[in-house]
Amino acid sequence: MKAFLKEYLSVLKLEKNLSLNTLDSYKNDISKLLEYAGYKGVSDTNNITAKIITEFFEFQKELGITSITAARYQSSIKGFFGYLYKFDLIEKDPTETMSSVKISRKVPAVLNFSEIEKILSAPDETDKYELRDKAILELFYSSGLRVSELINLKISDLFFSDEVIRVLGKGNKQRIVPIGTSAIKWVSEYSKKTRPLIVKKLVSENFVFLNRNGKKFSRMGIWKIVAKYTKLSGVEREVHPHTFRHSFATHLLEGGADLRAVQEMLGHADISTTQIYTHIDREFIKQVHRDCHPINNFEH
Repeated sequence: MKAFLKEYLSVLKLEKNLSLNTLDSYKNDISKLLEYAGYKGVSDTNNITAKIITEFFEFQKELGITSITAARYQSSIKGFFGYLYKFDLIEKDPTETMSSVKISRKVPAVLNFSEIEKILSAPDETDKYELRDKAILELFYSSGLRVSELINLKISDLFFSDEVIRVLGKGNKQRIVPIGTSAIKWVSEYSKKTRPLIVKKLVSENFVFLNRNGKKFSRMGIWKIVAKYTKLSGVEREVHPHTFRHSFATHLLEGGADLRAVQEMLGHADISTTQIYTHIDREFIKQVHRDCHPINNFEH
């Protein structure tokens, strides 16, 4: 079974040019099922039945996985068995009649603009490292980047004269994202005043944001920056890098932005992913109606 998995991952890498992170996700998801099958005494993929797969999902549900994780497992597993069946490596595809997992999407936490301003104002821009941190925070809110997209951003991806940046998103897909004047200002300041002091030829490469060792940031390094300035700002909420992305999207929609345009800026392959922000937008609209419509303030 492991040999088939290794072959499948090699095919995905060659044909779909998937990132290492995505390939690792496929590997981990399918490996969990194969381990479960082994626990059930099954050592041949031909003997993995729809019943075993159903039991596997029930077991995972008991462990507390979310519907989003379950849907990812299902996608990985269906792809694997679809491949095996297509090339006659199994006699029957056990996932053929599997119904799709229903995803219950939670409305993400969003900061209001006042809270955003407090966090953006928390770094001391006279300190070289805090200047860098301010540039990172400004860029997060200005362009709605994922953490992986920010840490992999390179100098050659900055097109400030056109007020855009080039971003390498999921599946190695490139997109062009607008960047606001405030973010341009602070990223430029950091690039002139701080980056030259910490850059190291052999390790810095062309990455925009560097840690104190001159290397590109880790995901955890960025999380620590967000946590630090959230605490300093006095905003008493749980804030992480993705909160800026959620706030970016929500504030655009509240301001009247087109959903398709926001989808493009966020790099969502499916507009249904972007539509989650319309739920927040509807709450905003309802609140405006409650606060501003005269009938709500009129006593009968």
